[in-house]
Amino acid sequence: MNNSVSIGLTARELRIKWSIISLSVALLLCLVISVGIGPMPISMLDSFSVILSKVGLIESSAPQAVQSIVSSIRLPRSLLAILVGAALAVSGAAMQGLFRNPLADPGLIGVTGGASLAAVLLIVLGGSSFSFLYTVFGDYALMVAAFCGAFTTTMLVSKVATTQFGTSVTSMLLAGIAIGIVTGAAVGVLTFLADDAQLRTLTFWAMGSLGGASWSTVLAAGSLITITLVFMPSQAKNLNALLLGESEARHLGVNVERVKRQIIMLAAIGVGASVAVSGMIGFVGLIVPHIIRLTLGPDHRYLLLASAALGGLFLLVADMISRTIIAPAELPIGLITTIIGGPFFIYMVIYRTRSNAL
Repeated sequence: MNNSVSIGLTARELRIKWSIISLSVALLLCLVISVGIGPMPISMLDSFSVILSKVGLIESSAPQAVQSIVSSIRLPRSLLAILVGAALAVSGAAMQGLFRNPLADPGLIGVTGGASLAAVLLIVLGGSSFSFLYTVFGDYALMVAAFCGAFTTTMLVSKVATTQFGTSVTSMLLAGIAIGIVTGAAVGVLTFLADDAQLRTLTFWAMGSLGGASWSTVLAAGSLITITLVFMPSQAKNLNALLLGESEARHLGVNVERVKRQIIMLAAIGVGASVAVSGMIGFVGLIVPHIIRLTLGPDHRYLLLASAALGGLFLLVADMISRTIIAPAELPIGLITTIIGGPFFIYMVIYRTRSNAL
């Protein structure tokens, strides 16, 4: 009996690891395909050779024009899509584990709204009221503002939803919805006050876009997103303990309040940096972790890693669709993820309602 159980567990872990490896390979393949898609088609061989040349492995034989397009325009954009998708998915998976609810998306509980409000505030009033941020942080000013907004709203939601008896999921969702409404109204006021140049930026940014990707934005956002992607998996065991309940986690030796603060801060860093460079991209943090949880199980040791891979893959594919579906024009990527995520969210609500009824 013990041998059969051991073999079963080993086979399951092997299947999970191969699934993560497969997702990673698919992500790399889509990266090569992505940099070849555009008004000027580029072969996969040339795309792959330019990517390898950027990391110093080979000397690309592709024409100079091809190398310039891939390295200066398409590769930064594709890498930014991977980083943002991974950050949103990992943050969503951590939030769902923290609050023990698959509906706990960074957007639904106000994190994205807070980051958006802070970023819009800086865009509209930064030149006059918050110029010191640009002086102190330079290119990182928008990301710092978005992080502060995300962290503040997340802490507020957590404070409202948490009592001495634990965290109320209902209160969390209601508080998140309320904060989302308030931040949305504030963004509307700031949009009304914006001048023509700011209004064009805000309109396209509010629907989500990776069109402004460059190596400077990749490096700036990547340096912060990497913090989330590297340190969030270290909370996997704590998140697994929290699945049993806060009191049970305390009995297992978990410092619940400290873990909450750390997870909230890491999620705020990832979401804040993502919102600052890509605008409002919804539902990635809701859809991706749920799919991984259904296929690979709830163990956060694998859930966080697989969510990062699938999140990057999902947003990279969404970006390819946004660039090609109405070419030569570009459809905002936030609309693509919303079109996919909206029906999926409705399905989740109906499924949970029927499950509870049974």
